[in-house]
Amino acid sequence: MDFVTTADSSIVAALPDPVWPVMLLALIQVVDGVLCIRPVTFIAECFDAVNLPRRYWWVTPPIKFAAAAGLIAGIWVPYLGALTSGALILYFVLAISAHIRARDFGRNLFVNATGMFVICVATGLFSFVI
Repeated sequence: MDFVTTADSSIVAALPDPVWPVMLLALIQVVDGVLCIRPVTFIAECFDAVNLPRRYWWVTPPIKFAAAAGLIAGIWVPYLGALTSGALILYFVLAISAHIRARDFGRNLFVNATGMFVICVATGLFSFVI
C-alpha cells in the first residue's frame, strides 16, 4: 500500500485497502443515481423538503454516476478514490445543511442524508485512512 504524509501529519492511502467498501459505496451511488432519474417518491419528497427547484433535479443522476465512476476508477488510479470519497462526504454535509436550513428534521435528514454521510465517512476512513 502506498502512503503519503500530508502537512498535518495524517496518513492517506493512495489506493483503497480494503476495496470492498469502495465498491459497495459505488454500487449505492449507481442505485441512487438510477432512482434519481425519475425520482422515486422518497427522493422527490427529499428534494421538495429542501426546496430544490425541479429544474435542477436532472443534475443529481450525473453527480451520482460520476461519483460511482470516480470510486471505481480510484481502485487503480492513485488518490482518485480518496478524493471522490471526500467529495461525497462534502456532498452529504451540504445535503444535511440544506435539510437543517429548511427545518426538515425528519426521515429525510436523519435516514437519507445523515445515513449516507455516515456510510461515506466510514468508507473513507476504513479504506483510505485506517
